[in-house]
Amino acid sequence: MTDFLPSSKRPGIPGIDTSTPSVARAYDYALGGKDNYEVDRELLRQLNQAVPEVNVIAVSNRNFLIRAIRFLALQGGIDQYLDCGSGLPTAENTHQVAQRLNSGASVVYVDNDPAVVAHGRALLEENPHTHFLDANIFEPADVLESEPVKEHLDFTRPLALLQVATMHHHSADMGRDPIDVMRTYIDALPSGSFVAFSHFFDPENEHSAVAHRVQSILNNSISRGYFRTRTEIMKMLEGLELMEPGLVTTDDWWPDGPHLTPLSSAAQCIVAAVGRKP
Repeated sequence: MTDFLPSSKRPGIPGIDTSTPSVARAYDYALGGKDNYEVDRELLRQLNQAVPEVNVIAVSNRNFLIRAIRFLALQGGIDQYLDCGSGLPTAENTHQVAQRLNSGASVVYVDNDPAVVAHGRALLEENPHTHFLDANIFEPADVLESEPVKEHLDFTRPLALLQVATMHHHSADMGRDPIDVMRTYIDALPSGSFVAFSHFFDPENEHSAVAHRVQSILNNSISRGYFRTRTEIMKMLEGLELMEPGLVTTDDWWPDGPHLTPLSSAAQCIVAAVGRKP
């Protein structure tokens, strides 16, 4: 089976450009996945050379996602999820965590990366409560008015919007302002809904040098990557009541245990929050 071949020897998937690195495939590689190509691995090597602990950002972000879904399912009573920019299927996806706690939980994934579309649909074919939408998450009206979202998510009762490591790939010069994008999504959510959110962070201190180096490499290779300040990020979360401990590093959002060593500079450069819409 081709799934067990190295990605460089697997047949190409139509529509996928393997000559240019992809955000989704680079993230997959950082998490130890197999759905990536040499161009994606080279990007990660460049990032690791500039910032040796850069993989920490990807792993920390994934661990936050898992903990946030557990919280939403167990304490928030949420059984429906809109996962924007879901990325390539890897270990402990949103539907796996949510449906382990509630087998009937409904998940709609949204992404428009060709690799994600191909692999995502194949993975989800046999799961009746999990669905996939090929759409641009930075055009919220297209997402919210789509058939999969309207058919499989009930906006008359609370749901969870996941914008995990997404908005830092968007800026006003690429279309709509990120603040406006988030406001449109939040305005559409019914009362009692939650938003799980993470974002590259410029801490405006001695750790900022790491943020600036990573941002420079990303902006000269794939898509975009913006490390924003606390003030800039909080504007995207207006209209939400942030759950304790508020907007903190992803590793500090309800960790599974105490930190035995100080957080690295890279770990200081990604933050997360979970907010509830009143």
